[in-house]
Amino acid sequence: MKTAATRAGAGLDRAPAQAGGPPGPQQELRRDRLSRQNLAGWLYSTPFLALFLTFMAFPIVATLLMSFTDFGLRNVTHPLDANFVGFDNYTALFDDPKFMRALFNTCYFVVLGVPLTIGSGLVAAVLLNSGIDRLRTFFRVGFYVPVVTAIVAVAVIWRFVLDPSEGLIAGLGAQLGFSTPDFLASKALAMPSLIVMAVWRNMGTAMVLFLAGLQAIPAEVREAAKLDGAGVFQEFRRITVPLLRPTMLYVAVMTTIGFLNVFEEPFVMTDGGPGDSTLTVSLHMYKEGFSFFHMGSASAMAYVLFTIVLAVTLLQFRLLKDKT
Repeated sequence: MKTAATRAGAGLDRAPAQAGGPPGPQQELRRDRLSRQNLAGWLYSTPFLALFLTFMAFPIVATLLMSFTDFGLRNVTHPLDANFVGFDNYTALFDDPKFMRALFNTCYFVVLGVPLTIGSGLVAAVLLNSGIDRLRTFFRVGFYVPVVTAIVAVAVIWRFVLDPSEGLIAGLGAQLGFSTPDFLASKALAMPSLIVMAVWRNMGTAMVLFLAGLQAIPAEVREAAKLDGAGVFQEFRRITVPLLRPTMLYVAVMTTIGFLNVFEEPFVMTDGGPGDSTLTVSLHMYKEGFSFFHMGSASAMAYVLFTIVLAVTLLQFRLLKDKT
């Protein structure tokens, strides 16, 4: 008993010394191991961090600073000579009829294009998930091919489709006995034509995401709804749509961001014409910055567009967040 008590007392005497005294050999080894792991992690991350800081972080900060200056072609070699103008670039944008026209065109593109893309992608996903049994893989690949196709190839296809003299629509119209307009040369039809092209090109992404969401819905839920007497449309409205809210939120946010930054379609197909009817904010920003070298004004456009994207994204998160 005395020996056990002595050992216990010795152990109690050693415990505070270990807690408050110098670290033991095992603690030192553990610290050395963690230090080496941290060092290795930073070394492996160095190439990414260097690329990120050089091509992402620095341009973002530089663009923000340029938006408050009159940076132009003369300042390319002497950037520090640019004059600080405060918020003049931002206020001038909303007094510029061309920018307001580009902003209206962009909103028009988003308001029509996003619902059509989401709706067509959802319909295609539902059909592929339950309505089409044969050649399902063929249809999946066919709908997704435009997404991975270069914009130049897409432009060639759609120029052939929309050509007023020898195009596909013109040929069908001639057989049916009516003439077709020059879609891309019409102020009224040029933007709707680009919207149809963008929906056709982007619906494959929405279809794939919705298809994944549909396949994640438990079969037991659908069977329970059928046992309760729910029809096809009731099941879709009461079961499928609520359970697809997270997927729908992601598709809506990503599609809206892409359509707000629309650049390739008008740049390749119409160059903003005819009469600025297809001029978008991104295309106008590109022309101001790289054609006329008004870098201060172009940078201000970039941050106005960023603010709009941020506001619309937050609104979508508020309206479409999961309420299950």
